[in-house]
Amino acid sequence: MADEAKIGTDWQDDELDAIVADYFAMLDADLAGHPYVKSHHSKILMSRIGRTHRSVEFKHQNISAVLEELGMPWIPGYKPKRNYQRAIFDAIDRFLTARPNVLTAVPTSQPVSSDDNVFVAAPRLAVPQPPIPVALQRLIRKFDPVERDRLNHTLGRGGEEFVIDVEKRRLIAANRSDLARKIRWIAEEEGDGAGYDVLSFEATGHERLLEVKTTNGSARTPFFLTRNERRIAMERSRDWRIYRVHLFSTLPRIFTIAPPLEDVVNLSPETWRASFSGPSCVLEK
Repeated sequence: MADEAKIGTDWQDDELDAIVADYFAMLDADLAGHPYVKSHHSKILMSRIGRTHRSVEFKHQNISAVLEELGMPWIPGYKPKRNYQRAIFDAIDRFLTARPNVLTAVPTSQPVSSDDNVFVAAPRLAVPQPPIPVALQRLIRKFDPVERDRLNHTLGRGGEEFVIDVEKRRLIAANRSDLARKIRWIAEEEGDGAGYDVLSFEATGHERLLEVKTTNGSARTPFFLTRNERRIAMERSRDWRIYRVHLFSTLPRIFTIAPPLEDVVNLSPETWRASFSGPSCVLEK
């Protein structure tokens, strides 16, 4: 039963720590495909901390919103809501700092592309949004989703394997099994210097050069693009595409980006290469 004295009051640290831990317990079960009942979790939590069902549900949605900003999966049943209590950022910070392995989670089994709706529309360039709270900005910098995805080689490989499966199924469905057999995993065979990860084909036989960018986060999670990838995109704009794999741990979806990239995404410098000869700095987007 809810504690009436707490109605309308801010959550305290111990309450926030409890709901964050419980949220991640449900998320772990969700990612592992283990059954659980959200209402049972909520009931136990309510009896423990004395908060109303409405308050608990809303806080779950706050947590989902923060995880979305961090490029992480969230529980599908708790749609992100951004009317935050500032202390939620500190609670999530405490949890993730103590359990950094949570940040690099990948599916326990390789997703397959059986869903006909795997390809979705790319997000539109964002209209001006309300400023992100300073505490959330700090959290995003600390657990940088772009850098984290870049360094998560298991995630990257998983996304590339997923795309290869998608492409093979697409070509087989188009009665081009011959082309499906010719698909090559360039990143695995030749390394990262080619400027794309997968060589695939259109049903006509025309080449597709696919640069795969994978995240457990939402479609709007930013990603890195190297100078070499951008160069190949410009040189072979007819053939080169980004396959942005998102929601990889929960319900993988792909949207494509074709050159000119500036028409679809905002490109901004992130890293500079310093040298002692020639140009002092080279953009490494």
